[in-house]
Amino acid sequence: MSTPKVWDILTKFKASCSFRGWKTSESEDWIETDDRYHNFLWRRDVQPSTFERIVTDRKCVVQEGSSYRVVEAAYTAWLFSQAPSETLVKTIFENSDFSRRVALYDLSPLLGGKKLCVKLNHTNSTVFQEFEKFLQEKLGAKLKPLPSPEPDIKTYTVTELV
Repeated sequence: MSTPKVWDILTKFKASCSFRGWKTSESEDWIETDDRYHNFLWRRDVQPSTFERIVTDRKCVVQEGSSYRVVEAAYTAWLFSQAPSETLVKTIFENSDFSRRVALYDLSPLLGGKKLCVKLNHTNSTVFQEFEKFLQEKLGAKLKPLPSPEPDIKTYTVTELV
């Protein structure tokens, strides 16, 4: 079996979503259900400042015929072809708004031939839940939660009580 590429994985997943009656796009990587857009962004890597700007802006481009419009993405899933940086993971853990709206999927083990995907998903997105089922059932991947970054001991102080 050839190693699946991120584009192939997402294309097959979007095809399965159309059978559920969810609206998808051939040219963009979003899925609409219940008047909410679930955006998929796939990258090898992203700088934390760029990540924060994109997540904060929540923009999603939707093509309608020959024109485009920008909508607000309710949820965004980042599909990485290499492990995301610890700084990026820490950014999500430290911002409760981000962790409710953003999911990370490290597909690098799966792309490397292992039946494993590392995830960080604290959203209540039904689309992302279905994406995880798709990875498990169609690609045979085991999903492993991304561990919380270790706290930096230097940032803590101890107060002595008398």
